[in-house]
Amino acid sequence: MIKRILLTAFVASAMTLPVSAAPTDAQAPTDAQAPTDAQAATDAQAARDAQAARDATIVQTILRLKGIDVDGTPKLKAAVLRHLKTLEGQPKYVNLIKSLKVRGVEAELLRLAIQQPDSTAGVGAAEILLDYKEDKRLNDVIQGTDEGLAANAIGVLGRVGSPQALQLIQPLVSDLKNSRVVRTAAARAVGRNLIGQRFLLECVAKGELPQDLNFAVADALFASTDKEIRLRAAKYLTLPAAAEGVPLPPVAELVKLTGNASRGQQLFKTTATCIKCHKVRGEGKEVGPDLSEIGSKLSREAMFVSILDPSAGISHNYESYSAILESGNVVTGIIVSRTDEQVTLRNAEAIDKTYQMSEVEELIKSTVSIMPADLQKSMSVRDLVDVVEFMTTLKKVAR
Repeated sequence: MIKRILLTAFVASAMTLPVSAAPTDAQAPTDAQAPTDAQAATDAQAARDAQAARDATIVQTILRLKGIDVDGTPKLKAAVLRHLKTLEGQPKYVNLIKSLKVRGVEAELLRLAIQQPDSTAGVGAAEILLDYKEDKRLNDVIQGTDEGLAANAIGVLGRVGSPQALQLIQPLVSDLKNSRVVRTAAARAVGRNLIGQRFLLECVAKGELPQDLNFAVADALFASTDKEIRLRAAKYLTLPAAAEGVPLPPVAELVKLTGNASRGQQLFKTTATCIKCHKVRGEGKEVGPDLSEIGSKLSREAMFVSILDPSAGISHNYESYSAILESGNVVTGIIVSRTDEQVTLRNAEAIDKTYQMSEVEELIKSTVSIMPADLQKSMSVRDLVDVVEFMTTLKKVAR
C-alpha cells in the first residue's frame, strides 16, 4: 500500500511537471516575435524528449519498487506504453513486458515473433504470447494462407521449445492437409530439442512420417546430441550422399565449416551448375530466383537446406506446374505468363514454350521444385561448403 501511495504521488508530480514556462499575457509574443516554423519544430521535439525522459524515469521507478500493477493504473500504463514504443524490436522491449506483465501489446509481440523468428527478441515475444494464453494468434498465422509467415511462426515456436510450443507444432508434421512447406518447417522446428527428436523418431519407427520429410527429419535426428537417437535413426533414415557416395554430415555441422568463396564462385558456374538456373548480377539464366542478394536474405543454414532439399521451401512465383496436354504429353515448368487463351512455361533449361489453353486438359501446381534434388551428388563436402561460402558474399549493395 505504501509503495502504491509513493508511486502515485511520484507519477502525479512527473505527469504535471511543466516542459517549459508558458508566456503570460504580458509576455505574449508580438507578430515580429512569433516563433518560426523551425522554432516550433524545435520546441515540439523538446517537449517529446522531455516526455520520453519522464516516462523512462517512471518505468525505472516501477522496476525498483516491484509488484506494481501497471494495468491497474491508467496513467502509469500510458507512460509504460509510450516508453515501450521507443524500444520496439529490441530485446529490452520484450524484457520490460516480461518484468511488468504489460497487456495490450499482443499484436506487436506477434509481429515481432513473426518478423524475427530467429532473434532473441522474436523468441522472447513468442514466449510471452504463450504465457498470456495467446497461442491462438500464432496458430491463426500457421493456419493462414501465407506459407512464409506460417513457416516463421512454426520456426519461432520451435526455438521456444517448451512443451506448450511443441504441442502446437507436432501435429503439423504428419498432417497431409498441410503443405510440404508447413510440414517441413514443423519437422525442423520440432527437431530442435530432445523432446521433439524423440517424437520424430517415434513417427519414423511407426511408419507415420510422410516420405517427403525424410531429409528434414534425418537432418534433425543425425544432429541430435543423444547417441541413442542417432543410432536408432540410422536404422530407418540416411542423409544425402555427396560425390562418390560419401554421406553428408547434418546441416548443423555443415554450417560450422568455413569455405573458400573464390573457389565456390567457380564451382557455382561449373560443377554445381547453379548458373544454369539462377542469375547473379546479370550473369546466368532466370529459371529460379535471382541470387544477387541471397546473402542478405538467407542464413547459412537456409542456404544448405535450399540446395539439399529444394522442394521444402519453393520461392513465391517460382512454383512448378505440370500441364497435361490433349496429346497425352506432360510438360513441366514455371509459369512465365498466363491468359485465358494461352500459357507460357519455362523449363529447367530456361526455354520458354507457349501452349494454347484449348490444348491443355489440366494445369496442376506441383509440390516438387523444378530445381534438381540431388545436386550435391556432383560435389564433395568441401565443394558444397565453398559454394555456400560464395553465396554468403552475395549481399545487397549499399547505395
